[in-house]
Amino acid sequence: MRILLTGGSGDLGHRLAKSLAERGDVPVCLDIRPPRHTHGEFIAGSILDRDLLAQSLAGVDGVVHIAAWHGIHEFRQEKDVYDFWDLNVTGTFYVFEAAAQAGVQKVVYLSSTSVDEWPGVYGHTKILAEEIARTYAERHGLHVISLRPRAFIPYWNRTVYTSFVEWAKWFWAGAVHIDDVNQATLQAIDLLAQSPPPHPLVLPVDGAYDYSPADLAQWDAAGPGSTFKKYYAPYYDLALSHGLDPAQPPTILDLSETRRWLGYAPRYSLKNLLQELEAFGADGPPPPNL
Repeated sequence: MRILLTGGSGDLGHRLAKSLAERGDVPVCLDIRPPRHTHGEFIAGSILDRDLLAQSLAGVDGVVHIAAWHGIHEFRQEKDVYDFWDLNVTGTFYVFEAAAQAGVQKVVYLSSTSVDEWPGVYGHTKILAEEIARTYAERHGLHVISLRPRAFIPYWNRTVYTSFVEWAKWFWAGAVHIDDVNQATLQAIDLLAQSPPPHPLVLPVDGAYDYSPADLAQWDAAGPGSTFKKYYAPYYDLALSHGLDPAQPPTILDLSETRRWLGYAPRYSLKNLLQELEAFGADGPPPPNL
């Protein structure tokens, strides 16, 4: 399959391009920046260039629409409301309209759990983009899966996280590793290719957890940090030494529908984080080979 990746030079685009190429597919990366990898094909440009977008869809079997300004850009005030609207809303409309005109019926849209933060600029644009995706599924018969991952910027992105520990503090409360988002996206691509669902899907993407529902319901009933120690006692002092709070409970998303439709089984948990922190220290493991 030839799969167009909008925003294909970003973090997720790199992981997807590598995975797609390794299994024999052709990733076509459309981005304003050149990628750091050499997998598949690269088209320099923006999804806001309608002519270029139409050309990019020629001979494509499906689209993974990733291109967006993210919550970090709102938090840092690096982009204003016009920037968010142009790329996240107008850009998404262009992608779906171009796909419909090109006869490309299979689209995976990368949304966000920030749709729950609808008063925010980023969350609002994601809500509107999901509405565009749903509308094109109904109006034009496109087969669409919208994935709602938690924030998944990887620890090796040093423009966002200065160290592995800084990333770990964000991950600690409940999050998802980029490799698990990559897994869910590949599974969504395959579901659309093999057996498209009869209606558009919206599926959350979360990480793996060792804690049970009972653990969460009775969190730290035996004292601060007691639930953490039940699973990670050897790492208790390590966590404290890096400013991580063993008493902080995670928030966990319901993945039952994601598992049912995609067969999704997240792999990266707090245990993996602690093992990497023990092995590599505050800088974390080296970046993966892209």
